[in-house]
Amino acid sequence: MSTTTSPPPPTESVEPPRETKSLVRGTLPRWAPWGVLAAAIVISALAVSLFGFGVAPFVLLTAVLHTAGIAAWSRWVEGGRKAADRSFTAVVTSAFLLALTPLISVVVTVISKGMDRFDARFFTYSMRGVVGEGGGAYHAIMGTLITSGLAALMSVPIGLATAIYLVEYGQGKLARAITFFVDVMTGIPSIVAGLFAYALFALVFGPGTVNGFAGAVALSVLMIPIVVRSSEEMLKIVPDDLREAAFALGTPKWKVILRVVLPTAVAGISTGVTLALARVVGETAPLLIATGATGSTNLNPFSGQMATLSVFSYYEYASPGVPFEPSLDRAWTAALTLMLIVMVLNLAARSISLLFAPKAGR
Repeated sequence: MSTTTSPPPPTESVEPPRETKSLVRGTLPRWAPWGVLAAAIVISALAVSLFGFGVAPFVLLTAVLHTAGIAAWSRWVEGGRKAADRSFTAVVTSAFLLALTPLISVVVTVISKGMDRFDARFFTYSMRGVVGEGGGAYHAIMGTLITSGLAALMSVPIGLATAIYLVEYGQGKLARAITFFVDVMTGIPSIVAGLFAYALFALVFGPGTVNGFAGAVALSVLMIPIVVRSSEEMLKIVPDDLREAAFALGTPKWKVILRVVLPTAVAGISTGVTLALARVVGETAPLLIATGATGSTNLNPFSGQMATLSVFSYYEYASPGVPFEPSLDRAWTAALTLMLIVMVLNLAARSISLLFAPKAGR
């Protein structure tokens, strides 16, 4: 007699729940950077009030606290990778703000102190016979415009012709030598240009010859390498297809340059010239040597000393009269006027670039 045995029914085994980890971590709220920055400002302000720090330590402490705070909060909530990204962003932003702080400080200081004499009298009167209060910078403004205009008239043709030669004709040792000397001229100190102009006019017209034209020569020495470099880069980006198309029609090279290359690059060339003028209009050292200073209005650049805004501001601040407050006010207002002239030149450069830029669809 045989007996059969059946296997026991299977028993269901209950597996313990698996521990899952989410691949998505939390994120900081959008206001987190600003909140950390506000907290850093408050803590830095308390430190300044307690220890008597200045503005620079306050800005530096705020940047350090903001970077450390946002990094720690992000690591706790978002993880190490996102924290590293936020830390790098905070460091770059803080570096930008630190670099911007001196510029903002200079602009605010010049505007706040220069507005005391920013009136019609300052722009319509000279310093002839003025002692103490009163007077203006009309003679210096006219001298700045005259010397800068003459410098542009001398440097633009020379610089543009040099750039055309380097791009369109120069291939040998002469072109490499010109490029080398242009690079050298770009880095020379401005006072060297003033000494060069003074020595040149002393050799030709006699020792002690200073006038507005000598100052314009000194400024042109500083402008020429900037014009050459900017014009050269603009001529290089003119497509070769335009040149080849003109050559295919039998057009001579000089006419291709005048009719095709220069009109195509006129926007960049004009912008470079304007920026070069803005670069030299505020120079002081070469004009101190080559142009001199005077309190009278002199509109003849070939005879006598000529005042300029930068030199006028320097003398008013370095050698104030009695009382000294009016001289300091005139110096700051002259600096503000010079800053406005540079700003106008930069805006003009931007406008020229937009005006002459190639339009789509043409």
